[in-house]
Amino acid sequence: MDFALFNLLALFSAFTAIVTLIWRSKPLRLTILSEGYGLGQESTRSHLLDNIKSLADSHETAAVLEKLVRTDGAGSWPPRANHTHSNWPAALRPYREIYFELAPLLPKEAPSLEDEINMARITNFRFQFKELLRDRVDLHQVRQLLEAASAGRWDVFPRDVYNAFYCCIASSRHAYRWGTIPVVRTAQLEKVIDLPVELEDTWTYLQRHFGCQSQSGNNTSNLVLNFDTNGEHIYKINTGMSELVLSGEEAFGRIFYDVETLGLPVYHDMVLAIISFARGEKVMCAAYMKSIASQLRPLLSAYYDKMHNQKIALKVWLPHVQGFFAWGAGYIDDVTGEWIKFDGLSGNQVLLFQCLDAFLGLEPYLSQRDQERNVPIRQRALREAFETHSFRSKLGEVPKDEAEAQILSYFDEILKRIRAFRSAHRTRAKAYLSQPAPERLPMTAGKSLLKSDIETSLQFLDEFMVGRLAQTV
Repeated sequence: MDFALFNLLALFSAFTAIVTLIWRSKPLRLTILSEGYGLGQESTRSHLLDNIKSLADSHETAAVLEKLVRTDGAGSWPPRANHTHSNWPAALRPYREIYFELAPLLPKEAPSLEDEINMARITNFRFQFKELLRDRVDLHQVRQLLEAASAGRWDVFPRDVYNAFYCCIASSRHAYRWGTIPVVRTAQLEKVIDLPVELEDTWTYLQRHFGCQSQSGNNTSNLVLNFDTNGEHIYKINTGMSELVLSGEEAFGRIFYDVETLGLPVYHDMVLAIISFARGEKVMCAAYMKSIASQLRPLLSAYYDKMHNQKIALKVWLPHVQGFFAWGAGYIDDVTGEWIKFDGLSGNQVLLFQCLDAFLGLEPYLSQRDQERNVPIRQRALREAFETHSFRSKLGEVPKDEAEAQILSYFDEILKRIRAFRSAHRTRAKAYLSQPAPERLPMTAGKSLLKSDIETSLQFLDEFMVGRLAQTV
């Protein structure tokens, strides 16, 4: 009897060892999926998404990433946005129709330098927008749909449609905010914008769901979600303008979409590097670190290959693209009388770069306030998870073995690539921002109005970029 029990225990131990071996070997197979991943590789993307789902019980970072993909991503990443008109609930369709109807009235090739003329143009655009919304939108039905989503009734309001609607409302708000493109001085000086109730009520629901507090849109709502499931660019700023303008606008938006597309395997491998290090599997960890470092070259090329004069004309970007994504308005606090201002979109809101910084143990660039205003809550949770489990500081300056030496070298390689990117961005940003724009005051989307002249403004921005570059060590 004792002998039989001994054999049973031995068999159980062997079975456990085999299961453990299989489980531990699982990440090795996952690494292969990330190698050579590029744009449009749907089968590989599907495998990566399945692997992320299967890892959800393995570690906090995996669980947070899986939740982000499942909820905000509508089961994919970049987040899926269903812009197909016939798939939208009937009550929501007027919003889409109104944007497309008014879009040709927004841009103007050569803006006036007269404040009165510009204000009349803005007022007329806003009047038409407000009238169309009032006449065509049944706000009661819209609220019912948004309430259903808030209650988790995604059968009534599918997540991918919800994402597309978020983009529609964000784009509509920015169109109403500026009233004309290029952005002009008289609109920049406005401190409070009286938006239509049809754009305010919906925004309250949407921002509550995504956990953002800003009146402005953000990188996710206005850029990443502005591409449908086939990668088509949807809400255009410059309808009716030349191909040079339209192609520059789309190329700029596609940078952000492509970065998140190419970022999926990077998130995946950062999670696996953390899990491997936590288990003491340094050789496996080094393999994932190598994969992350190698993927940064094509990923950063999404920026390098588009953000130059041949793809996004210098003379186009500042007047016809950048201004639309700013905000620079807010409300007057009833108690203090203080003007509470909200800024617009910023490259610092890009999830991939926030997570890379956190993985490297770098301080976040955005303040806690700006994160809560402009970065969706489940994206913030992912950044925070990578920050909590960053293991770079746990490695000594002198590696204990060959695997640690490799891990350290790959950390250095990742840092080197990000530093090179930030240095290149600093140079290119100055070239784009220094273009003449007599119709407006110096402004960026992410920091709103700057100094009174362009030279002082560029120096002010350069100090921020130099500071961030110095922190990337």
